[in-house]
Amino acid sequence: MTTRAEGALSRAATPGPGLYSCSVTPDGRAVAVVGLVHGYAEYAARYARVMDAWAERGIASVAIDLRGHGRAEGRRGYCERFGDFLNDVRELERLTTKSGLPAFLFGHSLGGLIAASSVLARPAPWRALVLSAPFMGLAIRVPPLKRIGVRIASRVWPTLSQRSGLRGTDVTHDTALARKYDDDPLVFHTANVRFFTEAEAAQDRAFERAASLVMPTYVVMGTADPVSKYTRAREFFDAIGARDKTWDAREGLYHEVLSEPEWRGIADKIADWILGHA
Repeated sequence: MTTRAEGALSRAATPGPGLYSCSVTPDGRAVAVVGLVHGYAEYAARYARVMDAWAERGIASVAIDLRGHGRAEGRRGYCERFGDFLNDVRELERLTTKSGLPAFLFGHSLGGLIAASSVLARPAPWRALVLSAPFMGLAIRVPPLKRIGVRIASRVWPTLSQRSGLRGTDVTHDTALARKYDDDPLVFHTANVRFFTEAEAAQDRAFERAASLVMPTYVVMGTADPVSKYTRAREFFDAIGARDKTWDAREGLYHEVLSEPEWRGIADKIADWILGHA
């Protein structure tokens, strides 16, 4: 049995729009807690079954909807500066560390870039880092002229958003979950220009500082990911300074390995790694 809670989250550590949180706690004694950061255009509750699976292993978890996502306040997908997302993680940190348990930071896709950037800027209080398909580069080639146009728009019309083209069949082989992704009213299908340029700058900073990331790190990624660029994620993994690091390549899987038919085995392997570092 587990205990679940969710609701609006008022900020206490940083300025910004109101967020939304959800948590899952084992009814027995928890041995670790995970702070979970979701990807772009999605939201925390999509990870409910993963959080339940971890709770069965004695791992509590807390997740937030980032600003402009899910049930959080803010313009959809927009950030003025990438540091806005790091401020959101400070609010997650506040929730995660209340228990006093060893705390692990998990991030998927954009959440992976945010999580890595967070520990590069402020390693404490995290025991270790877990990344799923970290967004260290875009798998889709953006034509040079379009990239220039996005950069100009980011300066003169930063709230502009365009269709992303991302579909459920890009994130999972599970046809039912792919349809659910496409039809989910809390998943949006646009990409904001300011977000895009801020994310690119954050990727550059992450690579520049990668050697200073020395905490234990686990990265899992599908080799057929059509969203996050596999080779760039691997380059970042190779560049980090951690001696204790694990690269878990999942042959043929798409962007959301925890939405694939094999998700439970992957969640359990992450749980094994967390428990081994708690």
